[in-house]
Amino acid sequence: MDQQSVIPVFYPAQLLKRYKRFLADVRLPDGSEITIHCPNTGSMKNCVLPDSPCWYSVSASKTRKYPQTLEVVSTPGGHLAGINTARTNELVGDALAVGVIRELQGYTAIKREVVYGDEKSRIDFLLSGHPQDARLCYLEVKNVTLMETEGQGYFPDAVSERGSKHLRELMLMVAQGHRAVLLFCVQHTGIQQVSPADHIDPVYGATLRAAIAAGVEVIAYAAQIKPAQGLIVLDQSLPVLY
Repeated sequence: MDQQSVIPVFYPAQLLKRYKRFLADVRLPDGSEITIHCPNTGSMKNCVLPDSPCWYSVSASKTRKYPQTLEVVSTPGGHLAGINTARTNELVGDALAVGVIRELQGYTAIKREVVYGDEKSRIDFLLSGHPQDARLCYLEVKNVTLMETEGQGYFPDAVSERGSKHLRELMLMVAQGHRAVLLFCVQHTGIQQVSPADHIDPVYGATLRAAIAAGVEVIAYAAQIKPAQGLIVLDQSLPVLY
């Protein structure tokens, strides 16, 4: 499988503003302005820079009110960030298929969105069929775009009860004899390491450390982002500091 971006075409524009969570106004190269869909439920803290370059994709769907989707933005620090969280699992899926994520190599079967746990959750990926490890591997993925100091990434960018719930579910899987992994998918070209955002969500930070102590593995991989080439791929392991 060729590790190519799941986004076939990026179109350049200038980001004017993001509002009502799911909308953004952009200016096209011809000077016209349009409203497009912003597919990110988080705060997008430090990822919204008015009058900065951005890139969007276009859906072929005839039923969408806003066929254009914001994909990549410029950050105040001069870096790029992939803010479409719907792309995150596709990036990880591609990376798993070509063996980029070395900690997860060797599995022969991959299922997505499998119901599990005690809190009605869906695991992003369920891996099995490893020739040297008979355990099921539960893989939860989180998109990281928050950088507050140069090189330092954080998750989450807003209080995330859902994130803490997923950590509890992963701990339960370890207790039941399975393997559980949390993968931070870093879509920010300036981030060089990832930590829990205790200053934003101290409960998540405490839960993450409890999960690690319970045997949940935590890893991070960064994306190469080249919007002019229509390219986003996971290709680099990053340290997680906790």
